[in-house]
Amino acid sequence: MKITVKILNETFTVPCKDGSQTIGWLAEETMRRYRKARSELAGKSPGFQVRRARGDGLLDSDDSIVDVLDDNDFVHVVFSTGCGGHGGSTLVPAGTHYQEPNEYLSLDGNSLTPEDLMQLGKGLYKIKLTDDSLSKVKEARKLLENILTENKVCYGINTGFGKFARTVIPANKLVELQENLIRSHSAGVGPPLTPERTRMLFALRINVLAKGYSGVSFETLTRMIAAFNASCLPWIPEKGTVGASGDLAPLSHLAQGMLGEGRMWSPKTGWGEAKDVLEAHGLKPVKLGPKEGLALINGTQLITSLGAEALERAEAIARQADIVAALTLDVLKGTTRAFDSDIHAARPHKGQIEVARRFRSLLHSELYPSEISESHRFCDRVQDAYTLRCCPQVHGIVNDTIDFVRGIITTEMNSATDNPMVFPQRHEIISGGNFHGEYPAKALDYLAIGVHELASMSERRIERLCNPSLSELPAFLVEEGGLNSGFMIAHCTAAALVSENKVLTHPSSVDSLSTSAATEDHVSMGGFAARKALQVVEHVEQVLAIELLAACQAMEFLRPLHTTVPLEKVYDLVRNVAGPWDKDRFMSPDIDAVTTLLQEGEVWGAAKPYLDDFHEREVKELRMGSPTSSYLLNLPLHKLRMDH
Repeated sequence: MKITVKILNETFTVPCKDGSQTIGWLAEETMRRYRKARSELAGKSPGFQVRRARGDGLLDSDDSIVDVLDDNDFVHVVFSTGCGGHGGSTLVPAGTHYQEPNEYLSLDGNSLTPEDLMQLGKGLYKIKLTDDSLSKVKEARKLLENILTENKVCYGINTGFGKFARTVIPANKLVELQENLIRSHSAGVGPPLTPERTRMLFALRINVLAKGYSGVSFETLTRMIAAFNASCLPWIPEKGTVGASGDLAPLSHLAQGMLGEGRMWSPKTGWGEAKDVLEAHGLKPVKLGPKEGLALINGTQLITSLGAEALERAEAIARQADIVAALTLDVLKGTTRAFDSDIHAARPHKGQIEVARRFRSLLHSELYPSEISESHRFCDRVQDAYTLRCCPQVHGIVNDTIDFVRGIITTEMNSATDNPMVFPQRHEIISGGNFHGEYPAKALDYLAIGVHELASMSERRIERLCNPSLSELPAFLVEEGGLNSGFMIAHCTAAALVSENKVLTHPSSVDSLSTSAATEDHVSMGGFAARKALQVVEHVEQVLAIELLAACQAMEFLRPLHTTVPLEKVYDLVRNVAGPWDKDRFMSPDIDAVTTLLQEGEVWGAAKPYLDDFHEREVKELRMGSPTSSYLLNLPLHKLRMDH
């Protein structure tokens, strides 16, 4: 749980764990953060009040946060005495520090990428439709209105839904039909989506409507775009979809907010009644016409938007996993021979070749020599454990899995998933099954299975780092073992996360429960597939953070030797947020800090310039002799250079 707090001219997001702390604690914690940012307040304890951003309601300092506030709520800390050069109880408007983006991303229903969607989720762009999309939307709506004028019966327009598809609805009840659909289907449960994920869902639904197969009106779509651009985000519970007919419950909550009903959040207002939040931004609720309620909720956008996030994060952690594993291999005094290009050319899977190439550019080479590697050139070890030697084969299939899933998710993001679908060129409205979420559901189950292996490998490498019989390093990577426990429980944490992933990777899409009185007799369970995939990816990020910390700690025992330049840059990056482990200390903050580095792609950013330089120079491979290789006796002597 986190609360956004305004104090004078600064805004802080304060993590509140489970919300059991008091309002008074929230104010004190905000003051602590403010004092840290503003040194002139150090040591002062001004009086304060805590008020809701919307309505200015005073909150009792003894109340528990969870009892009076919601996740992502917005409050003000208001001084009751002068402080820091600011007089009195000045209340600064909540939106002072919210910077609306100035750039627009054009949506046409055909070209949105997962990366684009992530940027929209972060609030970096507003959206607009292309002229071609607007024309298609208007043409589809015109056909739908013509069908109504001709008194034709068409599913979802003048009939009931699901089991009630054969029930014809009179013309004077068509608007009520659509409103009832939204209200009755807003039946989700669980915590709401974060603002970032709500933006992604919102933008993706607009992109689907922009294809022009839904029959939504230009006016309704324009109001949705205006609400998105103002970051007016409805309360959308994360649970309740079976993934066919699409994500009905979450998309209904999205539509409900656009009707001015239910709850809504914006950076300007915090949480409030949807009608009030829209009004605060000068916006009006949507007035539904025939079919528009169905057009807003029939589709796979919850599965796909969450899946796009899981995909992007999986790709980021997969390439950084190679860097972490390479550092571990070097500090464990492993060999580079297993990454020889000829080995991988003999089994030419794309991902395997790419990972091996990445390892060659990170490890000992003529361009980037490793003193650690040089130190054990003549050792008698024959070969390394699989979690070191087989990284190209295991990490490689993870990369290929991600590529496969990217194709499915990108296609789904730019697909019409409504029912019925409007085809203006054919003058027809046709019922079909594009709402079924089996494609993204299966793909995301596959993604979870694939990316999990990164953590499975990483946890075993952590064991090797911590186990002195395998690493030749101090037990649990700490001096004075016994007095200090070092990385003992950090490894247990990694093991626990990997074990959880083994359960989470069970495919949800193999399950199906018949719904809607057996009308919807097979469903995808794709919503759970997407949420599980995100959880698995997060666990992978955390396990690799622990391995990276452990590998950097192992470096301390190998000094003054140095690893390669790119891996030293990664070491320096880690040491900027987590110091060496000379004795036991609180470890969770270090794990969180390094997890954040991985989530923000900082580890990749530190190494990438050196990888690019390596490849641009076309550095030749070092193919030095080792106990794992043999040579013909007439091979030229200068090629018999020996390493381990």
